Amino acid sequence: MSSTLDSPPPSDPAGTGTTAPVGTTPPAGGTALPETANHARNRTRRSLLTWQFGLAIVFTLGLLVASLFVGVYDVWNNPDGWEMFLITRVPRTIALVLAGATLAMCGLVMQLLTQNRFVSPSTAGTTEWAGLGLLLAMILFPHGNLMVKMTLAIIASFIGTVIFFAFLQRVRLRSSVIVPIVGMMMGAIVGALSSFIALSTDMLQNVGIWFAGSFTSVVEGQWEPLLVTILVVVAVFVTADRFTVAGLGEEIATNVGLNYRSVMYLGTGLIAIATGVITVVVGNLPFIGLIVPNIVSMIRGDDLRSNLPWVALAGIWIVAVCDLIGRTIIMPFEVPVSLILGVVGSVVFVILILRTRRHG
Repeated sequence: MSSTLDSPPPSDPAGTGTTAPVGTTPPAGGTALPETANHARNRTRRSLLTWQFGLAIVFTLGLLVASLFVGVYDVWNNPDGWEMFLITRVPRTIALVLAGATLAMCGLVMQLLTQNRFVSPSTAGTTEWAGLGLLLAMILFPHGNLMVKMTLAIIASFIGTVIFFAFLQRVRLRSSVIVPIVGMMMGAIVGALSSFIALSTDMLQNVGIWFAGSFTSVVEGQWEPLLVTILVVVAVFVTADRFTVAGLGEEIATNVGLNYRSVMYLGTGLIAIATGVITVVVGNLPFIGLIVPNIVSMIRGDDLRSNLPWVALAGIWIVAVCDLIGRTIIMPFEVPVSLILGVVGSVVFVILILRTRRHG
């Protein structure tokens, strides 16, 4: 895929297309990969045993405490306050942690596999495909449970992401900025198709509610499917080295003994699972996978494995802060977190494009 894009991959800041992943040594053959992986893991452990990461953990815990106790309902002075706290506040906080961390990490994987910093589930049409799957589930299985909706949303997300990747492999684009534009155009087509189907079947209002992108409806009994995203996070951590090598391009990955196609399908599957589950439970959360990896990369560099914990924490920060803003800006009413994320994400997206043109 490296022949289709002109932007350097996250692990190749010089744009040469042959640089080994940061923090690893170029493998001379298939037997050198385990040593490279062990070296990368040691770098990750050292990067976590710092006062900066400890301070980041404390900051994260502070945001989560704020999320637990900020809201219209007074959980301290009402007789059923503790019960409401457990039913609404705790599930909501857990949901924003899982959604923020997972989407941010999936965005990083997607940028690595496409070798483009502007690609994410939001700019590749993956979210719109998940919405189409959700709509079809609501039409075909009107009494289906969350598992049915998640299954069709995941399948649709996988199909849409494969189509996007296949397009990048077959069409040569001269500018890296065009890639997300193509993805958003494809997403707009799918979104328009979803709106037409919803309007034809009198489901437009239901689809609008699902895609408001808010944690308001996340309560006890509704958030539990998000536990699936923990498996996605673990899988990304475990296979980080393989994604790094795959990000160097098919030729290099194949030369060092990596099954490039299998890794691409694995990454696509993880992205589809995360996007489908989060879309069904929470709704559309735009631009998290775009802005978080880029901000972390600008601050810390492009070492994928050591950046993963920071990407997860930064995803939690952005979602938590935007959710708190949405709860308090017009209290006692609430602004959907997707609206706040859309404003912040679009501004950061424009800044990244201008920064790329200035340095390109």
